[in-house]
Amino acid sequence: MRPLPEVPSAAAPVDAEQAEASLVEHYPRLARLGYLVLPPSLGRSRRVLAAHALAQRSLQAARRAGPAPGTGLPLPRRPGRTAAAAGPDYASVRRRVLRGALAAELPRRWWWPRRAQLPPALPLVWGLRLFPHSGGADELALEQRLSALCGPARAAFVLRGLESLADGEVRRELAAAGVADPHAALREADGVAAPYALLASPEFDPCSLQARPPDLPRRRRHARAALAAVAAAAVCGTLLGLPGGGWGRGDPAAPPYARNPAAEEALDPGALRVVSATFWRRSPRTDFTAWPTRGDRTEDVRLLRRALTVWARPGGGVRTSATPRTPMGPPMGAPQLLYAGEVGASAVVLFYDGLRVVRYAEPRNADPSEGAALDFARVDGADGASAGALVVERAAGRVRYLTAPWVRKASLRDLLAPDRAPRPLHRTPDGVTDAPAGTGSTGGCRSWEAVELSDGTTDRLVTDLGELAPARLTSGPPSEPHDVAGRPELESWARTACLLPSVRSHGVRSVNSWTYATQSLPEGGGSARWLCTRAETWRGTGSLVLAQFQAPSARPPGSRPPGAVAARSEDSPACGKRTPRVLAGVLWKSREGHWYVLAAGSEQFTSLTTSGGVTGSARGRLLAVPADAGDRARLNGRLRDGSRVGALR
Repeated sequence: MRPLPEVPSAAAPVDAEQAEASLVEHYPRLARLGYLVLPPSLGRSRRVLAAHALAQRSLQAARRAGPAPGTGLPLPRRPGRTAAAAGPDYASVRRRVLRGALAAELPRRWWWPRRAQLPPALPLVWGLRLFPHSGGADELALEQRLSALCGPARAAFVLRGLESLADGEVRRELAAAGVADPHAALREADGVAAPYALLASPEFDPCSLQARPPDLPRRRRHARAALAAVAAAAVCGTLLGLPGGGWGRGDPAAPPYARNPAAEEALDPGALRVVSATFWRRSPRTDFTAWPTRGDRTEDVRLLRRALTVWARPGGGVRTSATPRTPMGPPMGAPQLLYAGEVGASAVVLFYDGLRVVRYAEPRNADPSEGAALDFARVDGADGASAGALVVERAAGRVRYLTAPWVRKASLRDLLAPDRAPRPLHRTPDGVTDAPAGTGSTGGCRSWEAVELSDGTTDRLVTDLGELAPARLTSGPPSEPHDVAGRPELESWARTACLLPSVRSHGVRSVNSWTYATQSLPEGGGSARWLCTRAETWRGTGSLVLAQFQAPSARPPGSRPPGAVAARSEDSPACGKRTPRVLAGVLWKSREGHWYVLAAGSEQFTSLTTSGGVTGSARGRLLAVPADAGDRARLNGRLRDGSRVGALR
């Protein structure tokens, strides 16, 4: 039987001045509540500003509402809750913060987004990124568990743990905040097995912050680009104001694709570069230029003309997407035709122009009212290892691939089941695979399907990260990454695969994960592994580096928890060919309940030191120092050449 809808209890009258006093007294608590309930997809820096904006706007709303008419009873108190926190003034402000935080996760309305879904006007920080201090492994694990919950479930867990509300009070608060099914939110929150005391950690305190600069070179480039755009707009405005609508007779400006041989050729289906089926066997290069032209509609001139025209001048009904920093302009001359055929419910055309792969898709019946899709992806510098497959269709969470002509066999491998043999993946004669389920899964990442491509001598793993070109998965040190092979590397990826969503839709070319240290834990806690996972992009910039701590687990392979992210960095050379070193640390709790600062560096380190809240040092590249819960330490290491470097961040 479905529980009855929750009915909020009668609220006591709220005075604006009392609400103001309550907000001033409990401001850090309200900001922490907003930070915990806001969707983690916003990022830590934006969540900090949004949490403060929610707390400050709650006072404005209270003043607009004024004293509430009527009388009522305050919420019942629980042991440990102060009178101020249980009063109607504080409850009213808290409810507005909660309602705003939950609204940030609702589906965005394109015609009029909600206020909580927009970047906050105030507070506003220019030139810096603010985020709370990092906590230990338990806080990181709790952050991952909360990010897997829906907004109402996160709110239920936080109201229980941070506000010490009983389940009945939690249901009333959720119902008052607009949650349709508070009972379901409480049931989902029951699945988080973590102590409520962790919610008081500095990891979740938006009032105690660290400051870091943004990408300074990129900001400078953007400023230059904005200045150039303003200058260009001024010049264009001046030209438009000249008599005769331009320079006068002999105006060099012309309508799009007129009197330009290269542009006219780009719109001509007869000028498309077509590659024979056997060219790849004698081609000097093994990349997309060697792919043969395939598909059952390569002779459909009308389909090809529509695809080229939409590519050159996409209309308002065309859904377009592109990997970061991919130019979306028209082709510079006649492109190469990779594929034209019917896949699923769509007619699909794939082009390659030397820099980009472009996918055009329309309904089979070519009904213009149903729209079309146009996708761009950079693939410059591709080789035989990274040009093994392209996504030809993505629908209902399932993906079909077009494989390279040198791929002899395709299989499906569940990365979370390293002991399970790969399953055969059927392909058509044109090289189009069946549509297996998409990568990842909801509800805790229970499986992650990767495609294993074999050319007869090498097996390569690729996985879909939401783009046209799947990402290649490798193992080994940065100087010699290689394709994943063998049980130890498969078991390592089984605990790494669920971290891949953090690099989805980033234009990732390859992801390399390697074990840079193994550490014996104190008090006979077993052996832990330290891994560095680096995602490289096609454009060169925007790489992401994750340092993982994989604690020992008694579970069988495939059911072990994912590694804890000890540190992360963007656009860093660490853990790459240029700077093949990494140093990271975590706050770890033993089975006996004792806390330690653990740290490990790659083989370039000769000693490690920690200062700040915890002081200690160790010769070599491993460190274990006793600590207390909530301690924060500053980690440094010395290299073989005597120089000192800090931890990854």
